[in-house]
Amino acid sequence: MRGRVFGVVLFWIFAAAGALAQDLTVAAAADLQFAMQDIAAHFEKETGKPVKVVYGSSGNFFQQIQNGAPFDLFFSANLDYAKKLEAAGLTEPGTLYEYATGKIVLWVPADSKADLSGGLRALLDPSVHKIAIANPEHAPYGQAAVAAMKKETLYEQLSPKLVMGENISQAASFVLSGSADAGIVALALALSPNMKDKGRYVEVPAEDYPPIEQGCVVLKSSKKKDIARAFGEYVKTPAVAKLLRDNGFAVK
Repeated sequence: MRGRVFGVVLFWIFAAAGALAQDLTVAAAADLQFAMQDIAAHFEKETGKPVKVVYGSSGNFFQQIQNGAPFDLFFSANLDYAKKLEAAGLTEPGTLYEYATGKIVLWVPADSKADLSGGLRALLDPSVHKIAIANPEHAPYGQAAVAAMKKETLYEQLSPKLVMGENISQAASFVLSGSADAGIVALALALSPNMKDKGRYVEVPAEDYPPIEQGCVVLKSSKKKDIARAFGEYVKTPAVAKLLRDNGFAVK
């Protein structure tokens, strides 16, 4: 059943990409939803080249690209996925670039009774019945959330409360909609227009989880390699680095 659902999803991605054949098509990790909108808009303004961005979990995109999904670039929230595609010969040589490092936060709605001063221990509050995280099976932010809970020796107590989003954006939407009482989400989303005025957050110490190193590549299957390479180079500019920092990412 899982394979069948995956096949249906892949079919519709193929169909959408075909309909937008004139666009540069970017597969981007869900934490980039707001930063990438600006990056793509600025690139299009400067070059006249339209950019279509599809958001989702890095692990799912990794599988789809291995199965021939027609993307031009891949922006992964896990650098290892990009490296594995490079090792498999599925990327254009020399295009791998580590563009940012992500951060996680504990986020609660504005009316939550949880005291965030204790960090993740706030999740032990009796008012917190459900905790949203991204699915750690394929989402780097979910893996970071689990690692942080284990570092704080809270995972065994909190695991029965966890609800999994397909990606970090869906996990954040669970808290926004009231389907969860708290969430461990990307700082980039906590700072976004959708969330910044609707709740409170505290950063999870970076030493509590492995670095969320994020990388991008131009894909070998791209039919627009020149434009894709130009977009990859544009991401390396100081203007994009500032934009990423403003959106909650660390940039070297």
